[in-house]
Amino acid sequence: MAKKNYDQMAAEIIEKVGGKDNISLCFHCITRLRFNVKDMSLIETEEIKKIPGVLDAQVVGDQFQVIIGQDVAKVYDVVCTVADIAKQEAVNENLDNGAKKKFTFMTLIDAITGCIVPVLPIMLGVGLLKAVLIILSMLHILDNTGSTYAVLSFVADAGFYFMPVYVGSTAAKKFGGNPALGMLMGAMLLSPTFIAKVGAGEAMTIFGLPIYNASYANSFFSTIIIVFVMSQIEKVLKKYVPQMVSSIVVPLGVILIMTPLNFVVLGPLGSYIGIYLSKAVIWLYETIGFVGVALLAAIRPILVMTGMHTAFTPYLLQSLSSLGYEAFYSPASFIANMNQGAACLGVALKSKNSSVRSTALSSGITAYIGGVTEPAMYAINLKYKTPMIASMIGSAVGGLYAGLMHVGMYSLSTGSILGIVAYVSDNPMNLVHMAIGLGIGTVVTVALSFIMYKDDPAEMEG
Repeated sequence: MAKKNYDQMAAEIIEKVGGKDNISLCFHCITRLRFNVKDMSLIETEEIKKIPGVLDAQVVGDQFQVIIGQDVAKVYDVVCTVADIAKQEAVNENLDNGAKKKFTFMTLIDAITGCIVPVLPIMLGVGLLKAVLIILSMLHILDNTGSTYAVLSFVADAGFYFMPVYVGSTAAKKFGGNPALGMLMGAMLLSPTFIAKVGAGEAMTIFGLPIYNASYANSFFSTIIIVFVMSQIEKVLKKYVPQMVSSIVVPLGVILIMTPLNFVVLGPLGSYIGIYLSKAVIWLYETIGFVGVALLAAIRPILVMTGMHTAFTPYLLQSLSSLGYEAFYSPASFIANMNQGAACLGVALKSKNSSVRSTALSSGITAYIGGVTEPAMYAINLKYKTPMIASMIGSAVGGLYAGLMHVGMYSLSTGSILGIVAYVSDNPMNLVHMAIGLGIGTVVTVALSFIMYKDDPAEMEG
C-alpha cells in the first residue's frame, strides 16, 4: 500500500469516528486502531467498514476498534498526525476527563493489557533468545556450561526478572502518572536488601506495620495495582502542593505515602491475585484437561472477534513468569491461529474465482508468516462462513491432541508459524507433539474447507 493511501485512510477514519474533536484517546495493538471517544453515536461504523484497507470495525467494551491488519502501525502514525494527537497527551486527556464512565470487565482488561502491551517486545525478544539457546545447546553448537551461554542466559532472564520495573513505567503512562516514579515503585520491590531479607525469612516492619515477605520478581499484578494508586495520589498532591515546590515535594510525598502501602497492602494484594488466578486456571485445566484445550482452540476466533482473548493475557504472563511454561491457552491459541490460514488455503485450492483465490492465498500467507489472522478471518473465513466452521473443527481436533500430550509453551513468541520455537524445551517431544497437533489441525481444516466451500455464483458472474 502506498504512503498516500495511509493518509487517505487515516483522514476518512477520523472523519467517520466523529472528527478529531470526538477522539479522547487513540492507540493500537498489533492489528487494530483502538479509539476511546466522547460520543459513540457520532461514529459511522458501516461507513468505516467500507474504507479501503479496513477489514472490520466494532465496539468492544468502552472502545471503538478499527481492524486494519499488519499495516496498523503505519495508519496509526498518520491518524495521530492528521488528528493532531500527541500519543502521551491523548492518554492524559482521556484519564483526566471528568466524565464518568461505566466500569466493565473489559475496562479492567483494557487497563491491564494497556500496561503490558508496550513491554511485549522485551518478552518476545528474550523468549526467542531462550529458545535459541536451548536449540544451540541441543545441537552442541553452544556449550551450556560456557561463559557465552551463561551471559546470554542471564540477559534472557532479565527480561522477566525486572518485569516490575518495565511495567512500572508503562502503567504510569497508562494511568497518567510519572513514568520515573512508576519505575521506582517496581524497583523497590526488587531491592537486593529486601530480597535478601525475604530469602532469609527475616521479619520486617515499616512505621510499626508488618511487611509481607514475598518475592515480586517476574510479577506485574502488584506493580499495576501499586502504580494505579500512585498515579491517583500524585494527582492529588499536584493539585494541592504549591507549584513553586511541587517538583520536590510531590515525588517525596509519593514515595513516603506509597512505600508502606506497597509493602504492607498493595504488593501482597497483587501477589495473591496473581497466585490465585494461576491456580484457578490450572485447576480448570486439570479438571477438564485436553477437552478444555480442544474447546478453547475451537472458540478462539469468537474470543478474538469480541476482544475477550485479551482476558487471558494476565494469566498467560503470570504462568510463564511463575511456572516457566503455559499448557492451556497457548497451544489452543497457536493451533487456532494457524488454522485461520489453513482454512484460507482450502478456499484457495477450491475456488475458481481468481479474486477470491488471490485474497485467500495472500490472507493465508499473512496468517502463517506474519501471524496476523484478521485478514483471513474477515476477508475469507467469516465472509464465506464454511471456512470458519472448518477452522473451528480442525482447531478442536488439533487442540485435542496437544491437550492429550500435555504440550506447553515455554517462552513468549510471535503468532506466526515461527512461534513454534516457543515450544522448544528440555523435553524434545514437547516440540514434536506440538508439530503433530498443528499438522493434524491443518490437514483437517484444509480438507474440510475444501469440501465445504462453494463459490458464490453472484461473485462468479461479477
